Parts: sequence; C-alpha cells; structure tokens
Amino acid sequence: MKWLAAALLVVMVLLQYRLWLSASGVQEYTQLETAVAQQRSEDDRLADRNRQLAAEVRDLKSGFGALEERARSDLGMIANNETFYQVVPAHAQAQGNLPTRTAAR
Repeated sequence: MKWLAAALLVVMVLLQYRLWLSASGVQEYTQLETAVAQQRSEDDRLADRNRQLAAEVRDLKSGFGALEERARSDLGMIANNETFYQVVPAHAQAQGNLPTRTAAR
C-alpha cells in the first residue's frame, strides 16, 4: 500500500510540474490569452473601419453630395461657378516654399 501511495504522489508531482513549469502549461495559456485579447481588439478596430467604409459606399451610391466632397478633397476639383483661393502661411513665404498652384477658376 505504501508503494501505491508513493507512486500516486510521484505522478501528482509530475503532473503539477508539467502544469506550472513546462512550456505547454500555464505559461502557454497566459500567452494565448494575451494573443486572443490582441486579436479581438484588432478585429474590433477593423470592424469599425468596415462599417465606416460601408457607410461611405452607401453615401457615394446614393447621392452627389458625398461624391462632390470626395472629388474636392481627394482630387482637388472645383465646380464651374466657384473660385479657388489658397492661403499661404507667412512662414512658407519667408522660406520660399510657395505652393505650385495658387489660384484657379
């Protein structure tokens, strides 16, 4: 009976060692938990971006307001009845960094 108790104690110690100190025990579990948390935050960020892009696509498909705004900001387009004025900061003039396009009609 003593041998059985000693064998069970040795098995229990080995299992505890594997659980607490081996690479596939608690350390791996905490690393996996951290990786899952990081992936969830990345997924949430990407889901928000996807919602914003879907809203932008709906706006672009539904009307010309969003399309005009996009053309103005991304392509620098100006409507026929508008005049474009570009304000150059004073420090840019002093350094000689004047923009190439100053006014358009």
